[in-house]
Amino acid sequence: MRALIVDRSAPGGLRVGTAPDPVPAPNQALIRVTATSLNYGEVAFGIAGAPEGTVLGWDAAGIVERAAADGSGPAAGTPVVTLGADGAWAELRAVDTDLIGTVPAGADLGAISTVPVAGASALRALRRIGPILGRRVLVTGATGGVGRYAVQLAHQGGAEVVASTGDPAAHGDGLRALGADEVVSGPHEVAERVYGVVDMVGGDQLVAAYERLSEGGTLIAVGHSTGGGENFPFGALFGNEGRHDRSIVSFYLLDEPGLASDLAWLAARVAAGRLDPQISWRGSWDRAAEAVEALLGRRLHGKAILEIEPGS
Repeated sequence: MRALIVDRSAPGGLRVGTAPDPVPAPNQALIRVTATSLNYGEVAFGIAGAPEGTVLGWDAAGIVERAAADGSGPAAGTPVVTLGADGAWAELRAVDTDLIGTVPAGADLGAISTVPVAGASALRALRRIGPILGRRVLVTGATGGVGRYAVQLAHQGGAEVVASTGDPAAHGDGLRALGADEVVSGPHEVAERVYGVVDMVGGDQLVAAYERLSEGGTLIAVGHSTGGGENFPFGALFGNEGRHDRSIVSFYLLDEPGLASDLAWLAARVAAGRLDPQISWRGSWDRAAEAVEALLGRRLHGKAILEIEPGS
């Protein structure tokens, strides 16, 4: 099969080449991939750390080429969205059926390919915060793929949403259109305490966001775009002054149970126009280097989609 393989001598560290066809396990379906969406983490860290010739990629949408041998999952011919630790950047992908969500017929599979990491991470993070109806939720790194989904889902869940971005002047109107009630340049600008935080940044921003939690509040550490550690000042974890019973939680998406139904639910909402995938770049996988460069240069705010074009 043709695939986008790691080749650090090529621009962006990737080139379209050939790789062996995947051999599905009994609980895996074989997917004919139509589109994949790029995530900052896999581009920034995956390409640099993977052996030459590796086929990476977490997110992919396409059509079931061959159903799983054990009878689980969707039938051949079904449009689907898939999640996995690798293998999305190829014409064919073998995927565990509990990581496959069905997609409404006729949906834009490019848009649907943005769902797995960004949409599911946002959804699972908000669930960990707990009931958010009528409560304040802060989303840091709100202009990224996960952040934009988190703003929309928190708004639709009835939260008062505070969106944090490095450039409120440039992105404030767009974030408000997604459902943000307030747009700030960082957690330090949040005057009224929040019940929950979906943090995509890490480092000093995570520390500052934790300080803004109300009693009983939860911060979900999802992203770590700063690449720096979290250094809490002495006293930050004291339980006095109404700041006790606060928590910091992390999770690993691929270890989460029940993802197939979440992927299908998110895909249906994107297909119906109830969630905006916020696509900021879209093109053939022949142009992968262009997308990678823009993503690493922080010039993309939203999702980048590569179309897997047969014979291209």
